Amino acid sequence: MNWKILKNEADYNKASIRLMEIFHAAPNTPERDELELLLVLVKDFDEKNYQLPELDALAVIKYKMKEMGVKAKDLDPIIGSKGHVSAVLSGKRDITLKMAQKLKNYFSIPSDVFLHSA
Repeated sequence: MNWKILKNEADYNKASIRLMEIFHAAPNTPERDELELLLVLVKDFDEKNYQLPELDALAVIKYKMKEMGVKAKDLDPIIGSKGHVSAVLSGKRDITLKMAQKLKNYFSIPSDVFLHSA
């Protein structure tokens, strides 16, 4: 099939269905070439038409704390004193770049989480 830029939902749906049909195409085959083209077209359509919600850094940190069984006192070496930890977790104090780096490493979360928080 001759694929073109996806301009509407119908084109997008058709491309998505075909993409799933040939998802496991072997390398160096026409289907693999088609798959690679469809991945680019679908990604382009997604980026132009769908906005992902921004994550709240504090919500992510609190979720990861709960998931890992981490208590606020466990963050003292990462954030600073008990007062700093409390202020950060309550939203009264901003997360600094240095804290973000340490939190990113400690919780194994993408740094993007901290880029949009304010």
